[in-house]
Amino acid sequence: MTGFASLEGGDGRAAWRWELRSVNGRGLDLRWKGPEGRDGVEKAFRASAAARLGRGSVSASLRISRDTGQPAMRINRAALGAWLSAAMEAAEAARSVGLAVAPIAPDALILRPGVMEPAEDEADAGPEARAAQDALILADGEAALDALIAAREAEGAALHDILAAQVDRVEALADQAEAAADARAAEAGPALTRKIDALKAAGAPAELSPDRLAQELALLAVKGDVREELDRLRAHATAARRLLAAAGPVGRKLDFLVQEFNREANTLCSKADFTFLTEAGLELKTVIDQMREQAQNIE
Repeated sequence: MTGFASLEGGDGRAAWRWELRSVNGRGLDLRWKGPEGRDGVEKAFRASAAARLGRGSVSASLRISRDTGQPAMRINRAALGAWLSAAMEAAEAARSVGLAVAPIAPDALILRPGVMEPAEDEADAGPEARAAQDALILADGEAALDALIAAREAEGAALHDILAAQVDRVEALADQAEAAADARAAEAGPALTRKIDALKAAGAPAELSPDRLAQELALLAVKGDVREELDRLRAHATAARRLLAAAGPVGRKLDFLVQEFNREANTLCSKADFTFLTEAGLELKTVIDQMREQAQNIE
């Protein structure tokens, strides 16, 4: 669910830039940073993102600035009139004391503060012009959202291959654990006999009959049987492959399934009193933990 997208646009009166970032998250958390007065854009974008994104912590940033190209200008007649009145009053006062007054050049008046102003101020004040601009900004936001989704899907394709390889590894380790369990079963009888002989050598008076020995071996076999855990691990692997092949969001289901993988691996390790079986169980836990980390990246 990691991705980044940016897009710039403008309409001659203003320029804007969208930036979208997405990182891992259990649910959808959209954080917005945008200019004041664009509540309609924010509301529409949030609705679209909620409809198209299932999970992830998403940051959306919108910056709008005045277009610095060649903005149209207009004369502020009120400001010009104020400057003219002040100039005429000053000229009259100068003439009253016998001072010569030179004519005022129009370009000098134009340069007075406030006389010239951007023409788009008038257009921005109109609700129809603002609504049209908001529509353009939102369209670019949708395009940026398309790019973000494409980036997330590219990451998802890579994660699919990683997870598929990890599922294969789980199945291979289940086969390895089964072989180790068979070797342990074959070794159980001789190992128990050696323990009894060691007790005898230490002075223990106990003498086991063949029937009692068989009972002890059967009890050990029942307590240490891992066939059920291995069967469930393989069933979970099959379910994981179905999820990886499915269309639509599967992250939550996969996250739950990995917990079930881990449960079986823990039980297997608790029953493993044989070196090779313990090694297979610990390796299983390592691979499953790696799967858990990757599953949290899936929508």
